Amino acid sequence: MGLKDAINNLGKDIKDTANETGHRSAAEGEQAKRDVAGGDMTVGENLKSMGNQAKESTQADTSATKREARDST
Repeated sequence: MGLKDAINNLGKDIKDTANETGHRSAAEGEQAKRDVAGGDMTVGENLKSMGNQAKESTQADTSATKREARDST
């Protein structure tokens, strides 16, 4: 791998790490929202929050996988 490729991969790794961190924070925020207001949330609100948490966790895992795949080559 040349220097140009290494710099390009570093930039992509930084972007994927930032994306992963943002998605994990959003997923934790959904969990915290349910922890705080769980009893006051309707079933629909609770399910929507759980869906958002799952979506954010999946997006975080995708960013991590992209970074790991790039680094293994």
